[in-house]
Amino acid sequence: MEITPLIPEGRQVIETYGDGRFRVSGVLLEGSLLVLPTVTFPWSAAGVAGITFDSLSPLLSSDPPLEILLVGTGKRLVPLHPMLKAQLRERGIGADPMDTGAACRTYNVLMAEGRRVAAALLAV
Repeated sequence: MEITPLIPEGRQVIETYGDGRFRVSGVLLEGSLLVLPTVTFPWSAAGVAGITFDSLSPLLSSDPPLEILLVGTGKRLVPLHPMLKAQLRERGIGADPMDTGAACRTYNVLMAEGRRVAAALLAV
């Protein structure tokens, strides 16, 4: 599924997702990912149980700090653990869980708007 909006040059854009992989800024990547405006990391979370504060640590030290974290929970929306949401809120980060496809599309839109956004995406 192609989902490429107009994104400023040098920014990470999620171009496709599915079959256990993503294409981000022209690079095909296997498995789950953490996507920031300027860099993408592999993510060890293989399922919803792996979405923890510690697993998100590469995103938490971003500069400038994140405003919004989109969490792609797989093929369907799964609510985040209340403690995780509270830990992120303490750092000033709003966490929005949604299915992975919606998280990819929303990330691209918010990125195009210049928002301080990141995405934690479980592969589908």
